[in-house]
Amino acid sequence: MRHRDFGLLVCDPHRATPGFTLFSPLNGKATYIIGLRGDVLHQWQHPLVNGTYAYLLENGNLLWSGRLPEGPQHMGGRGGLLREYDWSGKVLWEHKHVGQHHDFRRLPNGNTIFLGWEVVPPEIEKRIPGGLPGTAHPDGCMYGDTIVEIAPDGKTAWEWHACRDMEVESYPLISNQLRDEFAHANAISPLENGDIYISFRRLNMIGLIDKQSRTMKWQHRDDSFGMQHDCAPLPNGNITLFANGINTTTNPFSRVIELDPRTHKTVWEYRARPAYTFFSPHISGAQRLPTGNTLICEGQWGRLFEVTSEGEIVWEYVSPFMGPDRAGDPSNEVFRAYRYAADSPEIRHRVKSI
Repeated sequence: MRHRDFGLLVCDPHRATPGFTLFSPLNGKATYIIGLRGDVLHQWQHPLVNGTYAYLLENGNLLWSGRLPEGPQHMGGRGGLLREYDWSGKVLWEHKHVGQHHDFRRLPNGNTIFLGWEVVPPEIEKRIPGGLPGTAHPDGCMYGDTIVEIAPDGKTAWEWHACRDMEVESYPLISNQLRDEFAHANAISPLENGDIYISFRRLNMIGLIDKQSRTMKWQHRDDSFGMQHDCAPLPNGNITLFANGINTTTNPFSRVIELDPRTHKTVWEYRARPAYTFFSPHISGAQRLPTGNTLICEGQWGRLFEVTSEGEIVWEYVSPFMGPDRAGDPSNEVFRAYRYAADSPEIRHRVKSI
């Protein structure tokens, strides 16, 4: 275990962004809200291990994914059960979709959009370049990403299929990756006009899907991302992402990047000094806060911390909540975390600091 200290490590009350942090330990069955002092102030209990994460809707309810036993095995990010809870833990809505994975979002029209897996037809699989030959999934298949939008009654309103709606020949898999999956989406961020930002880990690429035409209207591929996570649009039109940094030729290290999609240039980034002291090879994310600070989830180590625009750490917390990972070893991993202000629609002053 990398960390020997857990709980609150740093808190600068004058520079940390006020509010409450929500996270779901990846190998646990609960979602927690903690204050700046690290106290657990509210929690929800779940019937299944967390699929990936949960977040608060503007009505104060919690939208969560749980890991069903069904679905493709040996693949990270598996969920399958989507649930909406009220503040007291009452289940208000749920939907099961074997193969749902990683990300999900509630849309303004009340529909829910999520990532899913499907089997790539053999004739399309043959056209996909890259990856390590002879490394199909143990069941002999290659899986591909889908985006599914459902109405509150569970009926499908819209679908998108990576292996059919992308010209797969133009999107080679990273050369050292298995050919069990095309192309491992791990984040979706819908825009107000319906278009959807998507992160493809095994392509080192983020893109913007035009919902009407189903085409990729913008894309940015950069092998220095090192198989990124969590692309999130900002009010200024830029995008933040967590560059995991695992397929580099130097000591591996992670970065949080703010990218200008108009110029394809990095306009801000956070990296540790020395760089290798900040590194999560998978999961992880970042949230730009109203103060201009950035909340970072260094997922593999369960480390949540807030930095200023100059890169100074003003708040740091390491999750003490352990659970068995896929190998059965104890782990405090966290997929993603969010900070909410006390007067935000999501919190509505229902949480009080101790």
